[in-house]
Amino acid sequence: MSTQMGLDFSLVAQVHELVAGVDEVGRGPLCGAVVTAAVILDPNRPILGLNDSKKLTEARREKLFDEICEKALSWHIARAEVEEIDKLNILHATMLAMQRAVEGLHITPKMAMIDGNRCPKLGMPSEAVVKGDSKVPAIAAASILAKVSRDREMAAFELIYPGYGIGGHKGYPTPVHLEALARLGPTPIHRRSFAPVRQAYELRESFIEV
Repeated sequence: MSTQMGLDFSLVAQVHELVAGVDEVGRGPLCGAVVTAAVILDPNRPILGLNDSKKLTEARREKLFDEICEKALSWHIARAEVEEIDKLNILHATMLAMQRAVEGLHITPKMAMIDGNRCPKLGMPSEAVVKGDSKVPAIAAASILAKVSRDREMAAFELIYPGYGIGGHKGYPTPVHLEALARLGPTPIHRRSFAPVRQAYELRESFIEV
C-alpha cells in the first residue's frame, strides 16, 4: 500500500480507471457562493503534502494550488451562486455545484469520490467518503482548489463591502460578522435563506415600515 503524507491510496488502489476527487467549501457561511472542485490526479506526477485544506496554512494551500493546477490530469472549479442557494437550499445547491465541477473536467472520469456522506447525481459511478479530504489524495486536492478559490473571492469582497470583516471570517457567522450584519444590514452577497440574514432583512424592513 502506498501512502502520501497520511493519505490512503488503498481506497482507490483497486480502481484502475480515472478517478476524480470532489469536495466543496462554503456550506456554512452567511454570504458568498458555495465553491466546489473536481480533480483527477496524475499518478506519474505525485504531489507531496496533500491534506485536508483546513489543516494546511494559507501559504501552503496557495503553493499546492499552483502545483495541483500544473500537475493534475484534469481539474475544474465550479460554484452555486447565492441566488441558487436561496432557491434550492444549501444542500441541493452544493450537489449542483459538485455536478458542475465533475462535468467541467476535460477528461471524463470512470469514478468520482465525493467528500461527505452523499453523492450528487453524476454520469458515472460515485462513492461518498466521510472525511475524504483527509483520506483520499484527489479529494484533498479538490478541497485545496475550492478553498483557495473561495478565500480569494472573499478577500475581493472585503474591498467591495468594507466593514463586515469578510476577508477574515470568509463569511462564516462569527461574532464580528453577526454584529456587522445587525449594524450595517445585509449585502447583495448575503444568503437570505439563512436565519441570521433573514432576521437582518426583517429588522431592516420593520424600520422602513415605521
